[in-house]
Amino acid sequence: MLGRKVTLATCALNQWALDFEGNLQRILKSIEIAKSKGARYRLGPELEICGYGCADHYLESDTVLHSFQMLAELLASPTTEDIICDVGMPVMHKGSLYNCRVIFLNKKILLIRPKMMMANGGNYRELRWFLPWNKPRGIEEHYLPEIIQSVAGQETVPFGDAVLATKDTCLGSEICEELWTANSPHIAMSIDGVEIFTNSSASHHVLRKSYLRADLIKTATSKNGGIYLLANQKGCDGDRLYYDGCAMIAVNGHIVAQGSQFSLDDVEVLTTTQDLEDVRAYRSDKTSGKLTANEVYPRVRANFALSLADDVYVPSIQPIQMRFHTPEEEISLGPACWLWDYLRRSSQAGFFLPLSGGIDSSATACVVYSMCRQVCFAASNGNEQVLADARRIVSDHGYVPKDPRDFCQRVFTTCYMASENSSQDTCRRAKELAEQIGSHHININIDSAVKAVIMIFNLVTGKSPQFTVHGGCSRENLALQNLQARIRMVLAYLFAQLSLWTSGKPGGLLVLGSANVDESLRGYMTKYDCSSADINPIGGICKADLRNFIQYCIENFQLTALRSIMSAPPTAELEPLAEGQIAQTDEADMGMTYAELSVFGKLRKIAKCGPYSMFCKLIHMWKAICTPRQVAEKVKHFYRTYSMNRHKMTTLTPAYHAEDYNPDDNRFDLRPFLYNTSWSWQFKCINNQVTRLESTRGNNADGVSTEIK
Repeated sequence: MLGRKVTLATCALNQWALDFEGNLQRILKSIEIAKSKGARYRLGPELEICGYGCADHYLESDTVLHSFQMLAELLASPTTEDIICDVGMPVMHKGSLYNCRVIFLNKKILLIRPKMMMANGGNYRELRWFLPWNKPRGIEEHYLPEIIQSVAGQETVPFGDAVLATKDTCLGSEICEELWTANSPHIAMSIDGVEIFTNSSASHHVLRKSYLRADLIKTATSKNGGIYLLANQKGCDGDRLYYDGCAMIAVNGHIVAQGSQFSLDDVEVLTTTQDLEDVRAYRSDKTSGKLTANEVYPRVRANFALSLADDVYVPSIQPIQMRFHTPEEEISLGPACWLWDYLRRSSQAGFFLPLSGGIDSSATACVVYSMCRQVCFAASNGNEQVLADARRIVSDHGYVPKDPRDFCQRVFTTCYMASENSSQDTCRRAKELAEQIGSHHININIDSAVKAVIMIFNLVTGKSPQFTVHGGCSRENLALQNLQARIRMVLAYLFAQLSLWTSGKPGGLLVLGSANVDESLRGYMTKYDCSSADINPIGGICKADLRNFIQYCIENFQLTALRSIMSAPPTAELEPLAEGQIAQTDEADMGMTYAELSVFGKLRKIAKCGPYSMFCKLIHMWKAICTPRQVAEKVKHFYRTYSMNRHKMTTLTPAYHAEDYNPDDNRFDLRPFLYNTSWSWQFKCINNQVTRLESTRGNNADGVSTEIK
């Protein structure tokens, strides 16, 4: 008699693009842990052998070759014996490259299952590299390379859309995007008798997204029962995305296991032991699907059972309460984990941040402090990799990070760059925050450098620009502001490169930027100023969320210095003070509020609105506070300034991707950077609509749009 209790494993791995040996070791470790927990099937993340973020390296034959070399190592390893292993890698089949799952058991490849539905929007470009398998429930023979034949003793294996039939059950694969589509494969597979569904993902973090994955896998098993395993990549594998792990397992519409969403553990394995009869009982009265079943999947048979016949102690389904982080917690944890991966993998010795005493740079400092807290927590819990990385970074082989402030002092330098336009208030705020988080803090004055550059200009032209308050024109005023900002960038890189050298320590520092997503969208920054940095942990986060994050840090990190930062109006401090007080504010400079900017950004990117469509939606959204003419002026002002400054996005510092209205021009938001900034026809359409609305007087424009929040 066959058993009914199965133990299955899924995992979250911190893989790194093209780190073949490191990726192999993490895969082997996950299999070893899965076996130690009694699992007889192990699922890993998408493209885990080479790392998901290889991008155009997928077009190189080396990437496929090295992936097969690592697969040969896996097949030959004793660690992979007596467990079905499901790994991800690119495979060339009949001259086309496919994103595949390779399922093997005891040195024999059972099935290569290619991805059928490609992720090709937003940050994803899979159709650039891979061909989708367009033969539903179709399989072909795949000829294996010699390196695999010599280990497996096989010349060919099934390649295509099939399911795996063991002695006691049936498993079907989905790959990432296939779960998110309207006609997911698990629907037809469940009707055809598949009881265990697997999904290997490379799903990145976005604020407020995690519950969607949980809902999808619960729904996948609630209609017709089944066990659903989700594996996901975690960490920064080489670009702007952070993959947030959170492997999950669902049974019959209930989540029964959930991994951590943010952690510094490179390998996390999640297992579950379930009774197959629970799935069969759940399906026993669902006859509607059976009556309409007409899609039969090819079955690849494995002479192997996932259950043990002599185990009579069977479990019941034990649903768990899902843990979802608040957005403030997500900001505290996600960008911090991303920074840690970037720091340890870049072989640098720490971070350098121009700390202005404002909300944005303070939020960046808090993210670094959160990283230090997580490093200390991981080290105290016995994470040997974190401990080894921390010791290498600080160049002290006996060091143990215990106190976040002490570790922060070793890896984080903050710098207040004063000018004659800076206030004592911002200087004091920066100093107090640095003291509370423990960073090595320095103060410098940039006035002499600014005057030296102006002197060079004067020697060449015979003219000296003046601020508006001193009689200069707007061009002079803007040029003088930009000069200060750019000198700060130059000095930031100088100090980042040499500050450790001055104290006899090895290495350099990564320069951190701190422009938020709203300012980038509006272009409210100087090109090549302190927004130009190596990386930016808050560049995908809006001002409103950053303010909430600051409040979170006050309450949870006891950083009381942030209270005065929260209460101060945002300012660039690039224009002369008025009687020692700040006369310049960000929102006045921009001609719009941060709240308005966030709305503009979501309508432009997420709702895919041009100027006219945005106007039509906003006259409904803002009808209680603005007339149609006022809405029109706001929309036109936004589009003028957005298009005028779009060129700045081409040099935007690589930033942690956290919002779906991110204006990053390099990977996510692909637009022209030379616009006709008059938008003549679009604005004419808006003006005509305003005239018609004003002529009707009673028309409040109800029904022209739906609200976007």
